[in-house]
Amino acid sequence: MEVEGEENIQRTTSSIIITMSASCDSDRVTRQVIKNVLAKLQKEGEGALVRNGITEIHQALLDPFVLLVDFSFSLTAGFADHPHRGFESVTYMLKGGIIHKYLKGNESTIKAGDVQWMTAGRGIIHSEFPEEEVNNGLQLWINLPSIHRMIEPKNLELSSLEIPRAEKDGVEVKVIAGDSLGIKSPYYTTTPIMFLDFTLKPGSQTHQTVPESWTAFAYILEGDEGVFGSLNSLAIQAHYVVVFGPGDLVSVWNKSTSRALRFLLIAGEPIGEPLVQCGPFVMSSQDEIDMAFEDYRNAKNGFELAKSS
Repeated sequence: MEVEGEENIQRTTSSIIITMSASCDSDRVTRQVIKNVLAKLQKEGEGALVRNGITEIHQALLDPFVLLVDFSFSLTAGFADHPHRGFESVTYMLKGGIIHKYLKGNESTIKAGDVQWMTAGRGIIHSEFPEEEVNNGLQLWINLPSIHRMIEPKNLELSSLEIPRAEKDGVEVKVIAGDSLGIKSPYYTTTPIMFLDFTLKPGSQTHQTVPESWTAFAYILEGDEGVFGSLNSLAIQAHYVVVFGPGDLVSVWNKSTSRALRFLLIAGEPIGEPLVQCGPFVMSSQDEIDMAFEDYRNAKNGFELAKSS
């Protein structure tokens, strides 16, 4: 497989490989890898380093997901007050902390292992700045159905200790959304999703059920001998987005004898509606994008607090 950042599509000559599960449940169909995309490290603005795992060119393939950004900031960097509309986001900190401030007065710090769910809805204005010099986090944008785009904004923050987790046979999972190993998260997004943080010890494997109709992908955080889809597939390294084809089971093996494999398994129910993303706004048409910019400039329709920014 290509390791220089080129997209790698694994296909048979006629169709995507479909194999039966390697788990004890032989009725399940294992999702095979149909695409690998390296999230290249690049600079963004002054003092920010990012890996863009999902961009505009992948949005149709990965509906309902809009963006996935793996980020880190220097202490002098960050994002000053800026607006959002039309989507939900999940911010998951891996190292250090990020300070979130909202124009309406709320302020909080998301530390390593913590999660912030944010529904931008009709409009929200906030800032994001690092708390510590060493920091690293992930932010996932999730599309909203058109009937929910203009819902009231809301925010939920969970400390690492509040996130359910389970461990079995060398596999540890943090259940941020969805369920795994008999543990279910009590938290829900407007658009149904699964968000699991897996760590596989050397030589271990996991077989995770995923609703057949959902889009599913993995993002590899650590490790270089992870095998996805079928045991004879090529290993995929850290910082790749691994896109799965049809089926209802995701199978992963850690072939390393000395190093753990850590990855996020993310899945969601496709919306199947038009999507236009421009900067901080996610809407259903260019006219709605133009209206969002106009509302922000004129401090109205959800952006009233922009008058004080």
